[in-house]
Amino acid sequence: MTDVTGLTVGVLGGTGPQGKGLALRWAKAGIKVIIGSRSAERAQAAADELGSDVPGVTGADNATTAADADVVLVAVPWEGHDALLESLRDQLAGKIVIDCVNPLGFDKQGPFALPVEEGSAAQQAGKLLPESRVTAAFHHVSAVHLADLTIAELDTDVLVLGDDREATDLVRALADAIPGMRGVYGGRLRNAHQVEAFTANLIAINRRYKAHAGIRITDV
Repeated sequence: MTDVTGLTVGVLGGTGPQGKGLALRWAKAGIKVIIGSRSAERAQAAADELGSDVPGVTGADNATTAADADVVLVAVPWEGHDALLESLRDQLAGKIVIDCVNPLGFDKQGPFALPVEEGSAAQQAGKLLPESRVTAAFHHVSAVHLADLTIAELDTDVLVLGDDREATDLVRALADAIPGMRGVYGGRLRNAHQVEAFTANLIAINRRYKAHAGIRITDV
């Protein structure tokens, strides 16, 4: 298994529930985390909030986070996805980027997948960051469960997609570092659309059953 000790993980969108929850779990696993935001003050406030439970979390603006981290998670709203990544192309060059953005819309009938010109958010990231090693993962992890440290183990699998074997192995290891979670290779980056879109199904399931369901892959 790939060793992730000693890595610094930057979380763009780390003040949001998904990014903050993953930052919390990685920090609890002993991984150094930088929370990124447009506002360094807001990022540091989120880091200080997590610091009451776990050490090893700092905050910075997005550019500093991208420059100082070894691996960068993108957990920002879809609406600002392209502009943010384009602005950080230089800082993210040569680095493993994990895209967990789900392009979704909502109407009276519930959530639905939005069309993306490049095929998926992850493929858009790959196009905007040609010198980065782009992967897709952590789309289906409950932010509520991530934030609740009374849940010692998270009963969920994480599908990891990408075209770089070494990069996907490292991202799988980051999933495995969280107790109960397991990283499972899910195919090439071109297959990210259906993984992102399935989040709409999970939201519908969770609304109907008042749950925080994730996914499990059998026979692996």
